[in-house]
Amino acid sequence: MKKLILIVLIGFANAAMAQIKLEGIVKDSIGAPLELANVIAINQETKTLQSYGITDQAGFYRISLAKNGTYSIQVSYIGMKTYTETITTVNDDVVKDIVLEADNALDAIELTYEMPVTVKGDTLIYNADSFKNGTERKLEDVLEKLPGVEINDDGQVEVEGNVVSKLMVNGKDFFDGDTKLGIKNIPSNAVDKIQVLRNFSEVGQLSGVTNNQDNVAINIKLKEGKENFWFGNITAGGGASTDDELYILQPKLFYYSPKFSLNFIGDLNNTGDLALTREDLRGFGGGFRAPSRSSGTSISLGNNSLNFLTSQNNALEIKNKLAATNFSYSPNKNLDLSGFAIFNSSNILSKEKSLVQYTDSDLGIPDEATEQNSEERSNQGLLKLSAAYKPNINNQLDYDILGRFSKDTQNQNLFSSVLGNTTQLDEATPFSISQSLNYYYTLNETNIFAFEGQHLIKNEDPFYNALLLNDPDNNEDEDNDAFDTTADAIGFLTNLDYYDIGQNKRIKSNQVDAKIDYYNILNAKSNINFTLGTIYSRQEFNSNIFQFLEDGSQFEPTPSFNDGLAKNDTEYNFTDVYLGAHYTLKTGKFTITPGFSVHAYGNKNTQFGETFEDSFFKLLPDFETRIQLKKSESLTLRYQMQNQFTDVTNLAQGLVFNSFSSIQYGEPELQNALSHNLSLFYRSFNLFNYTNVYARLAYNKNIDQIRSLTDFDNVIRTSTFFNSNFADESVSASGRVQRTFGKLQAGITTGLNYSKINQFIQGQQSLNEQFTQSYTPELRTNFREAPNVRLRYRYSVSNNDQGSSSTKFVTKAPSINFDAYIWKSVTFETDFTYSNQDDGVNPSQSFKTWDASLAYRKNEDSKWEYVIKATNLLDIDSRVRNSATNLSVFSSETFIQPRFVTLRIRYEL
Repeated sequence: MKKLILIVLIGFANAAMAQIKLEGIVKDSIGAPLELANVIAINQETKTLQSYGITDQAGFYRISLAKNGTYSIQVSYIGMKTYTETITTVNDDVVKDIVLEADNALDAIELTYEMPVTVKGDTLIYNADSFKNGTERKLEDVLEKLPGVEINDDGQVEVEGNVVSKLMVNGKDFFDGDTKLGIKNIPSNAVDKIQVLRNFSEVGQLSGVTNNQDNVAINIKLKEGKENFWFGNITAGGGASTDDELYILQPKLFYYSPKFSLNFIGDLNNTGDLALTREDLRGFGGGFRAPSRSSGTSISLGNNSLNFLTSQNNALEIKNKLAATNFSYSPNKNLDLSGFAIFNSSNILSKEKSLVQYTDSDLGIPDEATEQNSEERSNQGLLKLSAAYKPNINNQLDYDILGRFSKDTQNQNLFSSVLGNTTQLDEATPFSISQSLNYYYTLNETNIFAFEGQHLIKNEDPFYNALLLNDPDNNEDEDNDAFDTTADAIGFLTNLDYYDIGQNKRIKSNQVDAKIDYYNILNAKSNINFTLGTIYSRQEFNSNIFQFLEDGSQFEPTPSFNDGLAKNDTEYNFTDVYLGAHYTLKTGKFTITPGFSVHAYGNKNTQFGETFEDSFFKLLPDFETRIQLKKSESLTLRYQMQNQFTDVTNLAQGLVFNSFSSIQYGEPELQNALSHNLSLFYRSFNLFNYTNVYARLAYNKNIDQIRSLTDFDNVIRTSTFFNSNFADESVSASGRVQRTFGKLQAGITTGLNYSKINQFIQGQQSLNEQFTQSYTPELRTNFREAPNVRLRYRYSVSNNDQGSSSTKFVTKAPSINFDAYIWKSVTFETDFTYSNQDDGVNPSQSFKTWDASLAYRKNEDSKWEYVIKATNLLDIDSRVRNSATNLSVFSSETFIQPRFVTLRIRYEL
């Protein structure tokens, strides 16, 4: 690896020494410098784009040219005549100032080559072909090469540190609420322009009075000839592994016209090559945003769906089916209809070995070694329909409805060195329906009204069953007492050879979230906003635990603690009525927005014939100051006080199984927690030297935090909840610096996080402090006619101080990606990653991953492509991971899919 890096760096140095600089100042006819003028150099021998640049605030430009060459220099600026001159380079740098004349005719500028990047207001426009070298197959491959754009570890698109919230194609939503489906499936050869829309607002009437600094959208402009025709590709293939025969079928079809668009994405495979994981689908919000998102109130409705043990990236066997379609239709210029439907089915087999060591020896909790085998089945569906009606510039009405359902099952066999053998079954068939209605009305130039309302219905019904055969030594003469103490306390019958326990739960949630906004534009530099809003939430929670007996009957226990409560029949109502006011003032480089909201809270829960009520008023201030240092450089300071309310499951008094080894019961008189949130965000995107910088610093302090009070019997934990006056605090810092040097792009991403968390175990309070830091430098090339390399090195350190003990994990993970486009017909790609983790005590753990593919396409216009793809070339059988929590040190070995080799045929429409 070190030798390879050295060779790459020597190559970069040699390329740099063979170039000279052309620089100067671009001015208008009266000598004023022109910022953001475009400068390009076209090689007269090859007729290709050699270099390009954009002027800075002083009108200064600098581009790199090869020695002893002839170039056509073109300089353009909106409203100016294009300047053209041919120059010949020798061995010395060239200084040339350029004066542009006004173009009164405002004729369209005709350039031999388009600028790779241009700026129009808050919009960055990338010419996709300027960043392609022929190895790209999907939109994601192009986005990764754009300066200022990044694909993060979760597969989301980030621009200048902000996650892209919306992806559009030709101005139409593409599966609103997630970008992964688009970036992983839209073919790269259909992409003409990539428009990054900063300060994006879906409601034009509110763009001047609302804060959209963190809203970023991407619009993909298709190439000419793609409209009114189907385009896309179909991939089919098969192969073999050491365990199974492989198959893959992936149709991706797209149709766009000015009034109508239709997309279909299908995926059928058992290779683990997934367009969307089930985790992605659970987080697929459909573009819904709560009206109360900035009110200062945060209320949880909980998540009672199945918590699958494994992700779809770490499994022995993965079978997946996906069918997704998206449409948009504009019957006239005032009405837009759109929607999508997604169905995903997955079947996963997994295996994991782990060791949990509890750090505080005074707790008396034994170390636990486990091995679990699991089969997980999940069927998920989403359906969304949207309508946007804009009869004129002063009115806009939007309606959206999103339904989601799933049917999930998890069967697992678990062996514990403490509890013995256990078979567990989890089942759930939850569904939810979300609706939103928004209306925006502009009365006149100074008065704007907005209504936003959202209604959510959610139903969750998880079922749990565990069969315990708890004789860890397989000794029939030994008493099976590992679970006996807990079982006796719960009230189960203990004179049986096994424990067969079950639990039914049902949680129904109904929530209305609505507000009315009034904006008054006082003058060109200030406006005021008044908000009247409400949240009404109702939750019903029913549960019961029972024991299956040998004759098939069910026995309902009576616990010897928790007042004998083993069932739940709880109703929880929450209301918030609030009035908010915000004033925005623009003065010079500053935009200042102080504000506050006054809340009248009420909450009531009823259970076992007793009602617990609370009502109070609260003033929640917030503040924002933004300094616009330059057109593409800003500094933002934010503060917000927030009230946090829990969900019904933490209030319910009866016993609840999270699993047979984790039991909880709630506290009906829990109060809200209060948090202070402070952040500072800097971002800069310099088009002159293509330097992208962002940095974020955040501080959070939680007061009256809801905490768990945990007791252990062996490794079986029982928890309840209470409000603690011990404050938790956290400080985090993250940032990225990226710089482009000709065909070389260098960058480094950093992350630092410190947290201080109080915990209560076995009646003892202790303080846990964690400090994690990560550094990821990266170096990559972007040649059009030569192979490209991407080098990355991730270094992270995690320190965990639990008071009685401390741990430290150091992770080092160098990686290399290489791709080459050979003879205009062969594409070779390979990825290699080496990961090593060391805790300073035990032998270090490491694993390697290596994937490669070789593709043949007769020429760029050929419709057929043949691909050989190999994954896990080293046939690594497992991944090793070590981590620490505020209670224990955890090490695991997760078994993964074996080496796969597949042959695929792709047909381009």
